Amino acid sequence: MLRYIIKRIIFAIPVLIGATFLVFTIMDLAPGDPARIILGSNATEAALASLRDSMGLNDPFLVRYGRFILGLLHGDLGTSYRNGQAVFSLIMGRLGNTVVLATSGIVFSVIIGIPVGIISAIKQYSVLDNITMFITLFLMAVPTFWFALILVIIFSLNLGWLPSSGMQHGFPDNLISLILPTLTLGCGYAALIARTTRSSVLEVVRQDYIDMARAKGLTENAVIWKHMLKNALIPIVTVVGLNFGTLLGGSVLTESLFSWPGVGRFVVDSISYKDTPAVLGSVVTLAILFTIVNLIVDLLYAFLDPRIKSEYQSSWKRAKKK
Repeated sequence: MLRYIIKRIIFAIPVLIGATFLVFTIMDLAPGDPARIILGSNATEAALASLRDSMGLNDPFLVRYGRFILGLLHGDLGTSYRNGQAVFSLIMGRLGNTVVLATSGIVFSVIIGIPVGIISAIKQYSVLDNITMFITLFLMAVPTFWFALILVIIFSLNLGWLPSSGMQHGFPDNLISLILPTLTLGCGYAALIARTTRSSVLEVVRQDYIDMARAKGLTENAVIWKHMLKNALIPIVTVVGLNFGTLLGGSVLTESLFSWPGVGRFVVDSISYKDTPAVLGSVVTLAILFTIVNLIVDLLYAFLDPRIKSEYQSSWKRAKKK
């Protein structure tokens, strides 16, 4: 198992380098001058030239990228162009908020999506199933920004129940401010998990061991949760894991819409200032988190399916003999 983990980490290194190189290239080609953005439009050419030289902006492209990679190998994500602070500390101050938002979104989607998918599979082709599949299809097709605006109009402007933006401090205000961003992120993924659960359960619902479990006199709940769902979990875990990784790195729009002080909003602000070190540091951090989530999902496969665990062990024994 340890050999497999090390192998996955090694495979993640080229992906990480490719992602940083792509982002670095895009930021370099994007219009705008960080020195002029920092000093303002009234700055003199001498001041701009001096700042560019001190920031290393006059160096060739590969030299600047190599400097970033060298710093990354030493655990240094660089210094922000905008405020001169260490990028690592700026990201760490916001990463917790992003993790809280992503976790709340995925927990909500799992709590709603899995039971809905199971009920829909058991009641296949019923009126309830048709209504459920229509709603899930609608939620998956709705653009995130439109859904967020509808929620704000209903619950903030018309009813006045929930704050429209910002992160409140102190219990229970912090939880209340989390509701609308969580619904925005979670509803679409809940629909996807529901449809995945339905398809996965339908593949096992007519298997012989399900009929055998019912023949033994087990209750329907025991059949569903101990036999049916357990054997249908692999595709569900895959979708949940990928969604959680996507939420960690892809909640930029939601954080911007609700003024949530997370890494996604930090990236948007950094792009507007052409703050390349801040953007690259954020990409590296989120890519590492996404890799860790995928690794945990792969390890869960072995826990959920003994056949996969046996395959891991067989591969390790063959490698040991060689």
